[in-house]
Amino acid sequence: MLTVNNVNLHYGAAQALRGVSLTAEMGKITCVLGRNGVGKSSLLRAVTGQHAISAGTISFQNETLNGLPPYARAKHGIGYVPQGREIFPLLTVQENLQSGYAPLARKDKFIPEDIFNLFPVLKSMLGRRGGDLSGGQQQQLAIGRAMVTRPKILVLDEPTEGIQPSIIKDIGRAIRYLRDSTGMAILLVEQYLDFCRELADQVYIMDRGEIVHEGPAETLDTAEARRHLTV
Repeated sequence: MLTVNNVNLHYGAAQALRGVSLTAEMGKITCVLGRNGVGKSSLLRAVTGQHAISAGTISFQNETLNGLPPYARAKHGIGYVPQGREIFPLLTVQENLQSGYAPLARKDKFIPEDIFNLFPVLKSMLGRRGGDLSGGQQQQLAIGRAMVTRPKILVLDEPTEGIQPSIIKDIGRAIRYLRDSTGMAILLVEQYLDFCRELADQVYIMDRGEIVHEGPAETLDTAEARRHLTV
């Protein structure tokens, strides 16, 4: 289980997170929703070590992560799919996937076949440069790269952003498969309400750097939840 407890995060004098607490359980999909600029990506930066927190604790499988750099968190089993994908445009698809070898022991430095079962297009494009792929293909590559690290929790920042509907369905199937087949925890930040409604076991809604709603996915249809999500 990932536990975020009373976390604050600042960018200089600006406070992005205010006393945020949540849990992401193994074998479940936890979705964080909210309007633009409410702190969702800042929460994931805190979890993955991309930005230091000002107060509170973040722990995974009963081990505190505070102060650990991103590469150390990757070794602990945190796989990250950042907003905007951030694949290496001049490296081939195969080389992008192999970049996920960094936190692995020598015996584990291979690309799991599951990645190609989930995203067959990647296998047919191993020699193509990452920058030549479509946005949807790059998103699949970014998820595949995170899967290469053998994560215990997969953290995804708006994986449907700018993606065509057919690829969104593929990504949804992949996320559901990973939850059901591996039992990993999945922490998903998203603005696409229907995507979260279909996938999530637990939802949190953020507003102005705070958690303002939590509950099972069915609660997204309540008046309280809709009030915080309406632009």
